[in-house]
Amino acid sequence: MMQRIVSLTTIALVCLASNWSAPAEAQRFGPTVSSDLAAPRKPGERVRVIVQASEPALLSLRGRLRAIVRREMGESLALDVTPAELERLKADSSVAHISGDVPVRADMDLTNRITKAADVWQSSGGLLGLGLLGSSGHDGAGIGVAVVDSGIASHSALDRRVVARANFVSWESEIAGDAFGHGTHVAGAVAGNTTAASRVTGQYRGGSAPAVKLVDVRVLGRHGMGLTSDVIAGVDWAVANRQRYNIRVITLALGHPVMEPSTTDPLCRAVARAVSAGIVVVASAGNYGRTSDGSPVLGGITSPGNSPLALTVGALDPNGTTDRRDDRVAEFSSRGPTRFEFAVKPDVVAPGTRIVSLEASRSYLSTTYGQWHVAGSGTNAYMRLSGSSMATGVVAGGVALLLDAHPEMTPPQVKMAVQLGASYLSDAGLVGGGAGSVDFSASMTIADASLVTSLLGAADSLLGTSAGSTYHDAGTLIDRVYDRSGIRLLSLLNLGALFAEDPESGVLSLLGLSNPLANTPANQLVWGEVAGWSSSYYLVWGNAVQSPSGQYLVWGNNEYTQGNYLVWGNTAPPPDGR
Repeated sequence: MMQRIVSLTTIALVCLASNWSAPAEAQRFGPTVSSDLAAPRKPGERVRVIVQASEPALLSLRGRLRAIVRREMGESLALDVTPAELERLKADSSVAHISGDVPVRADMDLTNRITKAADVWQSSGGLLGLGLLGSSGHDGAGIGVAVVDSGIASHSALDRRVVARANFVSWESEIAGDAFGHGTHVAGAVAGNTTAASRVTGQYRGGSAPAVKLVDVRVLGRHGMGLTSDVIAGVDWAVANRQRYNIRVITLALGHPVMEPSTTDPLCRAVARAVSAGIVVVASAGNYGRTSDGSPVLGGITSPGNSPLALTVGALDPNGTTDRRDDRVAEFSSRGPTRFEFAVKPDVVAPGTRIVSLEASRSYLSTTYGQWHVAGSGTNAYMRLSGSSMATGVVAGGVALLLDAHPEMTPPQVKMAVQLGASYLSDAGLVGGGAGSVDFSASMTIADASLVTSLLGAADSLLGTSAGSTYHDAGTLIDRVYDRSGIRLLSLLNLGALFAEDPESGVLSLLGLSNPLANTPANQLVWGEVAGWSSSYYLVWGNAVQSPSGQYLVWGNNEYTQGNYLVWGNTAPPPDGR
């Protein structure tokens, strides 16, 4: 059980040593540095970096360096430096941490029936049929969702519900709307309605929350690329304007390879600020489930999906049906555990294959990949995309439904409700599918039940909650599942207490005193079908594991291919066009 290899232990120690909460260490030994900045640079090659330090130290840096200041971000600066300036920064004891300002890429009728979002729109008779907590239905009205992406184009399915726009793309400040096309598609998965689509296609039946207000925060350029500092600026803008637009949800259907622990990663730190402000941050897991030759990948979660505070979403392939028995995690969807922390991610999965949603006409995706077009034209066009980005939009809308019904819920409570309502996928395991396939109707019932547990003492079977689970993991859950110290069984009476406390890291809470996951072997519970590919009792980072088809499992391969614009969260549909 404790046979994890030495290199993994070393990584854990590095994570602790590099925590932002230890500035004295930084001052004594100099700043910690992300892995992408370790390679030597050519003499004339400039590099974009994000420097984290105290406010006085940042002010002093601006006066001492000739570096070009690209963006000020409160606790950090985005700088354009020479190799010599970078080396001076690495030796500066007033600097806490240096990261690369790395490139970031943009990572439903059937969908709404699978997730049961449509059930939430309808009126409810209440729990136990007694009218308790019955409602007239919820569609997200009044909730603001900030889509931090490539922009949102004008589209008939969005009516006039885009209530604000902000542009943070460093080199395209003059462009509005969505020149790439990704953000519009994600916005449709969150919030589109079917009135306009009904005139041209029956393949789009709306987003998860068709009445929310959308806030367009553009951070990706016309080719789906952006900089980490641009995304951070967009997230911080959403936090600063959260009360003005009632922003309760942020979508981050984008990411970059994990270069450092989440405690120092600037993008993960921006997520932490948003969550601390009461905003649920829904992030994509990434699309690194397979290598280019088809080998399965573990450890491909991207940043900021590796943040313990994000609600991280992987892509589900429902196989074209509403029957959950044939659901599988999409092969392309990134699986955990996370690099450095070895934490369990994603948190849940949602439909993310062959998703029909809104098309931004004349955008890059629309004009370059005409085969993805489904129907319509102009401001009423629709296209089909696959990816964890689409799943992220689906879940962001589902979160808005919960907050519409329970605006008092905090981000940890929302995450618990979404996870506890999901259906665990045994083939995927926790590191492939998280708590499982989302069910917003079940999550709504669980959120309702958490408020009236004193009335439900004998109602353990009410929800059919025999497999619901929830967890918050900063890197200890896998070990604690193996030694069983991290598994806790909950009755409905425990729900109120669970929702009232801060989530304990490294604990897998299982809803239902007879929950079968409590007796599932640790290997199977954590790794799913991968556990059957090895005779090892405890899979560790770097184990050589061969799939039944003869391919070797790849660990932690999250490099992306340069030179094309198939972005994270956006893959081509299969040849059959389904």
